[in-house]
Amino acid sequence: MADVTHSIESHVATITLSNPGRYNAMSLAMWTQLADTLELLRSNATVRVVILRGDGDKAFVSGADISEFDTQRNDPANVASYDAAVDRAQTALAQFPRPVIAAISGICYGGGLGLAMACDMRYAAPNARFRMPAARLGLGYALKGMKRLVDVLGVARASEVFYTARVLDAAAAERMGVVNAVHDDVFAYASQTGAEIACNAPMTIATAKCAFSTLLAGSPDADVQAVDAQVKACFASSDYAEGRQAFAQKRVPNFTGH
Repeated sequence: MADVTHSIESHVATITLSNPGRYNAMSLAMWTQLADTLELLRSNATVRVVILRGDGDKAFVSGADISEFDTQRNDPANVASYDAAVDRAQTALAQFPRPVIAAISGICYGGGLGLAMACDMRYAAPNARFRMPAARLGLGYALKGMKRLVDVLGVARASEVFYTARVLDAAAAERMGVVNAVHDDVFAYASQTGAEIACNAPMTIATAKCAFSTLLAGSPDADVQAVDAQVKACFASSDYAEGRQAFAQKRVPNFTGH
């Protein structure tokens, strides 16, 4: 059964994309569920990090569920509705205000690669395989998705990935910058990294995320001012006082996000 589930442990939320019979291909319902889940987690102040993964180790996401295309993408109205659901999910992921880590094992093709590109960090298992097969399917790819490829890889490498539609193994993906690193137990490493981030000052992390997003978007002055306001809030926070005290006392800080 195709489904999107999540769990929360020690400030780290894990979202699992599950459609094992189709290598976790994203159905229309799953795109909607993913967006809804991210909106729910966005409103949960206890969540400081999100990990996105596929169900099992054979696939992260093999792409959109092509078996639905004859019914869900068979005319202009359906195509527009389906694309809106995909865009909503990927935008919710890209604009999530706290760090998002993709833990990738097995197949990461098409829409799966698009989801991975919308995350802040990507870690892969040795068996991970990456591909953008749009040019083999004859479908158009939206500007937002192209921008994420370019933001992560640069134009030249994004062009190679898109134009050739070739499969990249984990080592090649690491060399190209598709993933940050390759780890034998990618899920354990992602959890460890998430826990490390969650121990740091939440307001500082959120401000950095806002700054990175603003820089990538080339945003107007209003967004620059928003980042500056968050920076000032960090210096006025009790977490800043706690960080200084913990440093002076040579102990681990206990940040509350306030």
